Amino acid sequence: MMLKRKIHITLAFIFAVLTSANAQVEKWQKGIVKQEFLYDKAPFPSCHSATIAETPTGLVASFFGGTKERNPDVEIYISRFVDGKWLAPFSVANGIQPDAKRLPTWNPVLYQVPGGDLLLFYKIGPKPSEWWGMMKTSKDGGKTWSDATKLPHGYIGPVKNKPVLLSNGNLFAPSSKEGDGWKIHFEVTKDNGKTWRKVGPLPENGIKAIQPSILQYGNGKLQLLARTANRAIVEAWSNDNGETWSALTKTTLPNNNSGTDAVTMKDGRQVLVYNHVLPPGDLAKGPRTPLNVSVSKDGKEWSAALILEDSPISQYSYPAVIQTADGLLHFIYTWRREKIKHVVVDLSKLKLKKIKNGIWPKLKGYTAPVINETKNEES
Repeated sequence: MMLKRKIHITLAFIFAVLTSANAQVEKWQKGIVKQEFLYDKAPFPSCHSATIAETPTGLVASFFGGTKERNPDVEIYISRFVDGKWLAPFSVANGIQPDAKRLPTWNPVLYQVPGGDLLLFYKIGPKPSEWWGMMKTSKDGGKTWSDATKLPHGYIGPVKNKPVLLSNGNLFAPSSKEGDGWKIHFEVTKDNGKTWRKVGPLPENGIKAIQPSILQYGNGKLQLLARTANRAIVEAWSNDNGETWSALTKTTLPNNNSGTDAVTMKDGRQVLVYNHVLPPGDLAKGPRTPLNVSVSKDGKEWSAALILEDSPISQYSYPAVIQTADGLLHFIYTWRREKIKHVVVDLSKLKLKKIKNGIWPKLKGYTAPVINETKNEES
């Protein structure tokens, strides 16, 4: 009887702590319109690396799922948002080769061509240093898909984050390599993936960076923001629509060696989603929590806007963000490697607080949870 009572008290305490923490993070979530998982049950235990696009027929999301990242059973899945809900995900691509050997698939990226097809880029290979790029297209908002096309030798398409259509008609795909060092480059097409050329790799300046995003400022001015193994998000700038770039330099924003994403909004402001946390000690990699959103007018000075997740139970990672035609922001990300979460945000309802010296600002009534343990985070 005493043991049962102790268990009951312990469970009640845990519930109270979690409830209190959840109530606190809501102070940083004033602009959230909706948050939901893409599915309740799935034929795979693990998932990661989500992407989202708005099509003429509605939202479409993609991610990879299987027993575990890098395992040969990992496939690319698609989920469509129809009549107010996400339909069950279905497999759209796997890594089965002509000789029947099976390889893992990786990092899908969706892009809706204005007035055209929905493009799906993904990778196949045993590991990132050896993968290659594949592409499929859909003419009906993700219901059905073409056969897969292999990208030209040495091309992988956008490595994690969405391509950006520039004012000169170039579709710029942010990309990177992880073999002989970490290097950022761009893969450019003017005909929606029929032909390609490369820009880069960019000058490294002693920085190991991958998985960039592209932001636009008009008149050919672009900014990239990227993940690093150097404990900070890095940037580079271009003034000629991405044909040449400055050397990579660290921003004041921290990075835990995990993916980020960013988007230029219709009003010209920039939105960045990332884990605003430093790895413990002098480590290059750390827990992937919390998951934060910041906003900037110039790409230099950033303001805290939102905390999507703050539980010490990692990980919340590999986010993607788009702005839909109605002006709302849509975030999609890995939730503890178990599910994919979708969050809709009305940025006009958020109160921004300036980030100074890379430190997330304090908010009355909110205390960040303490992360006591770290675990090995996959790529």
